[in-house]
Amino acid sequence: MLHDARTGEIEIPMQNLKGSKASFEVYNSPLSEYSCVGFEYGYSTAAPEALVLWEAQYGDFANGAQTIVDQFISSGLAKWRQTTRLTLLLPHGYEGNGPEHSSARLERFLQLTAQENMRIANCTTSAQYFHLLRRQALDAVARPLIVMTPKGLLRLKAAASALEELSTGTFRPLLDAVETPDKAEIRRLVLCTGKVYYDIVGHATAADAQQVAVARLEQLYPFPVEAARELMASYPALDEIVWAQEEPQNMGAWRTIRHRLEEAAGGVPVRYVGRPWRASTAEGYPTAHSLEQERIALAALAL
Repeated sequence: MLHDARTGEIEIPMQNLKGSKASFEVYNSPLSEYSCVGFEYGYSTAAPEALVLWEAQYGDFANGAQTIVDQFISSGLAKWRQTTRLTLLLPHGYEGNGPEHSSARLERFLQLTAQENMRIANCTTSAQYFHLLRRQALDAVARPLIVMTPKGLLRLKAAASALEELSTGTFRPLLDAVETPDKAEIRRLVLCTGKVYYDIVGHATAADAQQVAVARLEQLYPFPVEAARELMASYPALDEIVWAQEEPQNMGAWRTIRHRLEEAAGGVPVRYVGRPWRASTAEGYPTAHSLEQERIALAALAL
């Protein structure tokens, strides 16, 4: 809403879009995730034509709604044949916000996946995010959607997309390396998901890593089996495949999708690069500087 400071007149551009017929409503909700997500789940099942999105201020806010996630969002289809388009937008990433705010507990959602009961994504560009939400609204097969939405990507110029990328194309669950001059020369394929991709390709040594390609897994579940197999097979000289993540080894996606990666690798060794096993998402309330140093070290190991 635009407010004229002199006259007090209010202008709402969205109400004057040519040809617009759909409603769009935004509400602030109280800090009671259990009740809010429960309400949104119920509303979304009663209004299947609506795309209902619930955004957490920090990823760990979903902890308060864990009962709703367990008993309804992940299992409603199996128990009652009841499905929904409810979409959870959960900030996720090590950005200096303390141990709890650092993680949306991606691993918990992945542990609840089976029988294509929901979708889980971690997009790296605005176009991918747009096409993901568009698909979620229009797909005839309704499923809950969990999206990792790192706050750092809101301000990252490299994650922006041109208008034509939004007006054309579709969501792609797996993105190949942006620049691969000769795939026959690539010896190491690095796979990652989310904003850690920019830490890796932006590392000081990335330009010298001529035999390394970095690809992105944008949809974690359902895992794009055929796309992953085709991608890996397109690099005929691989010595190894590296899965790089910013979460500790007992968190994040590694333990859930490792078998999928090894299956798609066709015998090429798959190796983990990331933080070691930890009881907390971040130890000792690390500073932004120390997190930056860890990200730099992680990127260097991946390359």
